[in-house]
Amino acid sequence: MDKATLGLAFLGFPVGAILVFLFGSRLVEVLGTKRVLVASLPLVPIGTALLGAMPSALMLGLFFVLYGAVYAVPNIAMNIEADRVEAASDRRLMNSSHGVWSIGYLLATLIGTFAEGLGLSPLVHMGLLAIPLVPAALFITLGLDPAPPRTHTAQVVRRLALPTAAIMLLVLFILGPSLLEGALRNWSVIYMRDSFGAPGWVDTLTLPVFLSANAVGRLSADRLVTRFGTVPFARALNLLALLGCLAVVLAPNLVVALVGFLLIGIGVCASYPLTTSAAARIGDRPASQNVASLTFATQLFLLGSPAVLGWVATNWGDRATFAILLPMIVLSQWLARYLVPNRT
Repeated sequence: MDKATLGLAFLGFPVGAILVFLFGSRLVEVLGTKRVLVASLPLVPIGTALLGAMPSALMLGLFFVLYGAVYAVPNIAMNIEADRVEAASDRRLMNSSHGVWSIGYLLATLIGTFAEGLGLSPLVHMGLLAIPLVPAALFITLGLDPAPPRTHTAQVVRRLALPTAAIMLLVLFILGPSLLEGALRNWSVIYMRDSFGAPGWVDTLTLPVFLSANAVGRLSADRLVTRFGTVPFARALNLLALLGCLAVVLAPNLVVALVGFLLIGIGVCASYPLTTSAAARIGDRPASQNVASLTFATQLFLLGSPAVLGWVATNWGDRATFAILLPMIVLSQWLARYLVPNRT
């Protein structure tokens, strides 16, 4: 299939995830994080492998809807459990948890490159990975000792996790960093290729540079948040993201561009985990509903962003893809004040 058809098939993933984010929190509240994770997490590597077995673009798109739905359930449960452990132990670990995810993402990228070099089909590559990952997921989730739910003031818990005004302020905060991260993932290699004419292996350095910086930043973030406070730390990171974005837009050579991507990796590293923690700590309703509604609204806003950024890149150039995001990062700098729940 061509790129346009593949892009349409990829849309199935966020569509499936968005549908589940509306009511997935209810599953967590009724069943608990352990049951949800035991039932759903082992399905993720199985679903990933089956993606490589789809016989047509239509089947791939439809399966992506199902896969996105399955992926969303443990996503909610893991973030809720991390928040509950934070509340019960009075120590931060949300950023470190997402740091481990970044390391996993980097490892998956390297494994994928290795599998491509060996000439393995996606079905064989991801099927081989599912063999150890399914029992590992079961072993970890069955051994989970779930933390107690965070207290809240809601008298009536609604079935659908729709965003409140407080959640929308957090969504507006995270949009800039999320859009910048998405632009980097989708366009950085093309930007390097078209701007500097570097060798192919140099072009592909952008993602490992970003993921490495992202992981290091997240693994350090909990300690720095505890020391300096949530809002000052978030604003410092936003400033790095702003400087990195400017470096990419104005880069005279590939070295400056790579430094820019590194700064962006650090600058956006804690935006999502900090926002997730802030949503869970609001306390006006169950934390699971606030986290689910935050993710639902964010994904809904981001749904059309690849197409928009692609249009900008086609008509105005690759640098413009990053330049138009600068005002969003500035907005995030101001909205960082709402990361403290009592201010929200």
